[in-house]
Amino acid sequence: MAPSLARISIGRALAWLALGGMMLITLAPLWLMLRTAVEHPLALLQGAQRWWPQEPTLINFQRLFGALSAAENQALGGSGAEINFLAALGRSLLFTALVVSLQTASSAMAAYAFARLKFAGRQLLFTLFMTSMMLPGVVLFIPNFILIRDLGWLNTMAGMVAPFALMSGFSIFFLRQFFLALPRDLEEAARLDGASPWLTFRCIVLPLNLAPLATVAVLTGIGAWNEFFWPYIVAPGEDHQLLPVALMSFKSQSPQGMVDWTGLMAASSLALVPTLLLLLLAGRKVVESVQFSGGK
Repeated sequence: MAPSLARISIGRALAWLALGGMMLITLAPLWLMLRTAVEHPLALLQGAQRWWPQEPTLINFQRLFGALSAAENQALGGSGAEINFLAALGRSLLFTALVVSLQTASSAMAAYAFARLKFAGRQLLFTLFMTSMMLPGVVLFIPNFILIRDLGWLNTMAGMVAPFALMSGFSIFFLRQFFLALPRDLEEAARLDGASPWLTFRCIVLPLNLAPLATVAVLTGIGAWNEFFWPYIVAPGEDHQLLPVALMSFKSQSPQGMVDWTGLMAASSLALVPTLLLLLLAGRKVVESVQFSGGK
């Protein structure tokens, strides 16, 4: 027993050591970003090899929210580039909320139709949706752009939201697994009481599947919040930029290639806050729901 216990202990120790190393590799870039965000602009290059800020300060966040003038920014070592952080943040929040609400609702209705309703070509249509998951997203950029241009939706919120507004293959597959696991007796009892399929779906199926719906909403929200390429193509104008596009514009407008790293890292660290909050609040539910879906 002793050798066996020793082997188990050594194995666990090695596993925890490997996990700790992977966590260190993963978290190191985040720490460097936060360190740069709270470093004084004039002291950044002097202490570039330090893991701790040499002169901790919140002045970079003050610059970000417009508390300092352009002349004061340059005097502190800034590049003179500007970003309307609050406006870009508001547009990103609106974009994410629209994508999450529209895509989650449409995916839930489609998943319920594939799980419970009987109609001609149901299995073929479901297979086509699953096949769409293997199609690279970049393939759809050109036809989507042509459609949005012909609709006159360039540089509009509608143009940015439209390709993400309908159901996605993963969300349909994910929610369908939970709808199939729901006891049919509940739905049959509702039909005996005169409830329509829509009323059954809205009053029985959805309330009993709030956890998977929240999981889909969280995963969709994280993807929408970090979306860059499509909003950059459709709405590159300064008055319509989402936060990821605004950050890229802030970096590229620095004169003579002198990037304002402290300001950029301060903005990037604030942009991470919504994603981190979602993962902290709903990360365990997401993992449990994905495991249940895969097990089914």
